[in-house]
Amino acid sequence: MTEKEKAEKNAKNPKIDDLYMNTEDGSGEAMTTNQGLRVNDDQNSLTAGDRGPTLMEDFHFREKMTHFDHERIPERIVHARGAGAHGYFESYGDLSEFTKAGFLGEKGKRTPVFARFSTVAGFKGSTDLARDVRGFAVKFYTEEGNYDLVGNNMPVFFIQDAMKFPDLVHAVKPEQHNEIPQAASAHDTFWDFISLMPESMHMIMWAMSDRAIPRSLSMMEGFGVHTYRFVNDKGESFFVKFHWKPVAGTHSVTWDEAQKISGQDPDFHRRDLWNAIENGNFPEWEFGVQIVEEKDEHKFEFDLLDPTKLIPEELVPVKLIGKMVLDRNPTNFFAETEQIAFHPGHLVPGIDFTNDPLLQGRLFSYTDTQLSRLGGPNFNEIPINRPIAPVHNNQRGGISRHTINTGQSSYHPNNIGGGCPFQAKMAEGGFVSHHEKIEGHKIRKRSSSFMDHFSQATLFFESQSKVEQEHIISAIRFELGKVKSEDIRERMVGMLTYVNEDLAKGVAEGLGINPITKPTPPLNHSYPADADPKDYQPKEVKPSIQKSDKLSLMAHPGKGIKGRIIAVLADDGVDAKSLEAYKNALKKEGAEAKVISSHSGSIADSNGSAVKVDHSLLTTSSVLFDAVFVPDGAKSIETLHKNPDAIRFVDESYKHFKFIAINGAAEQLWDMTYASRNANPKGVLFDQDVQSFIDSIAQHRIWEREDAMKIPV
Repeated sequence: MTEKEKAEKNAKNPKIDDLYMNTEDGSGEAMTTNQGLRVNDDQNSLTAGDRGPTLMEDFHFREKMTHFDHERIPERIVHARGAGAHGYFESYGDLSEFTKAGFLGEKGKRTPVFARFSTVAGFKGSTDLARDVRGFAVKFYTEEGNYDLVGNNMPVFFIQDAMKFPDLVHAVKPEQHNEIPQAASAHDTFWDFISLMPESMHMIMWAMSDRAIPRSLSMMEGFGVHTYRFVNDKGESFFVKFHWKPVAGTHSVTWDEAQKISGQDPDFHRRDLWNAIENGNFPEWEFGVQIVEEKDEHKFEFDLLDPTKLIPEELVPVKLIGKMVLDRNPTNFFAETEQIAFHPGHLVPGIDFTNDPLLQGRLFSYTDTQLSRLGGPNFNEIPINRPIAPVHNNQRGGISRHTINTGQSSYHPNNIGGGCPFQAKMAEGGFVSHHEKIEGHKIRKRSSSFMDHFSQATLFFESQSKVEQEHIISAIRFELGKVKSEDIRERMVGMLTYVNEDLAKGVAEGLGINPITKPTPPLNHSYPADADPKDYQPKEVKPSIQKSDKLSLMAHPGKGIKGRIIAVLADDGVDAKSLEAYKNALKKEGAEAKVISSHSGSIADSNGSAVKVDHSLLTTSSVLFDAVFVPDGAKSIETLHKNPDAIRFVDESYKHFKFIAINGAAEQLWDMTYASRNANPKGVLFDQDVQSFIDSIAQHRIWEREDAMKIPV
């Protein structure tokens, strides 16, 4: 994008420049120390003679090295690896009937946002394509203060109470004795924990589904996970679930691809997000809510406060209330993406909490973790965390205090400062917690309404397409196949019988478990020492719906092919007309066509014009692309069909259910592939027009290609 285009784009984001009061370019400027002293020599230490020892008085060396030694901060315990971008949220209309939140109260109102996406289990240097939950966090810079919606790409979670969160994370992280494996749940401690925690069964279905290996960050849903509250001007409260619906649709990669992408490009998702924004293909999500009136809190067969449950959209439809567009990459990864501090307790008037026990624990944990990561209580003054709303309080000290407050008083009430800052009335935007009536004894006990652990796990599995069910079975086979303990494998397979018998049999077959031993109570091993185990065991609940089409990843194909990456296999002599027609048509639809050749640099088309080569067959792989086009050109095909890597590229694309377009002489290359042995290869388009190819790519994959997995690549 040109500088003019970037300036025009940024102008649409109101007050976004307020976040960057401390930006520094340095173009054309002399180097200085941290104190502003101009540096004459940044190449050599100050020594006693040209071969003597370095002198202690070398203040420039000491300052430079001290900063370097301390420039890494503790990574997040979870969600360490992430990528983010700036953008805006635009409201679709007035939602004041349900909430007094200002950013939702006016059609067309735009609010600056920063969104961060992340994996959960892996360290900061792990791969983007681990099978994992994805964090989906959005900071809204509203005129009433910062609002953080901190969720995941799955609407439920593994546990019901935050007390168990350290146990969950300790179990899924690398094992304590050898710190293996990295960014993977396929090991003994995780499945030992899960097999003893039936409340995790619903989340395991999601985590073992294709939701855990998304094609792109822009092609995954986001959820607030918990039930929150909307509160309107009248003080009326409504329960609300938050949803992000990707305009590009929900798409995944195959597990075989995920493993290979991790080797080819472990930054695959991060790079995809960055490139999409740089190329003007801005990722978009529609923001939706499920709203439940307070009087209907107990009308469902599940508890709205249970974070292991969702509200099926057939029961409460999602109302779309706005759109988020990410249109600007960070200027500095560390200063923005790494230092941004999210917290579900960052609220605005009109949004409040419920008593969800997992949410309640997060309200403590998120602030607590920022204190160690960002060096103290003033993390809100870091530019990326700074609200655009004015900040006035009596806080003055603490590590890394940036604001220099004037005046004598820093307490309330005061007379010296004129009573300022004063407390705001509700009519002036002062936040007032919802007046919820609370009764009960102070106890440590789980509600009996939380004890249905299998019905929604069954609902999820049985709502998947046949292909998706097979993927879940294969994923659990893979995970448990890495588990060394036979007892854990057998216990987990037995637990799956409570979800779906076919699921359990499919997994057992892959693990050689026969017969399956269905575990008998107690199934739940997470209960207090003096409790009656019966009070904590799963109870059978008859769900009101048996299947929810909305739960299938394939039910949301999205529109168009914006953001897709298409491989074009070509070499010297490629047909110029065929190549340009496809490249131009794909670009017009927001997709990128990348020329892959036997060598880097450039190739000459049939007109003798130079064509830039984006990747050589040595430096890339089919798993990094959404589809393949092999254009006409006898000379080009003559070179490619002698290259085993080109043949393998097409075969592997076929194996991974991708659409392949073959034009003219390119059929000779196709005839060299293993896939060509199929009499009627589905999803292979011979000499069809480019629009047919575009329409096919929009489907993402042709999952009906049952013979694809037989291809040895």
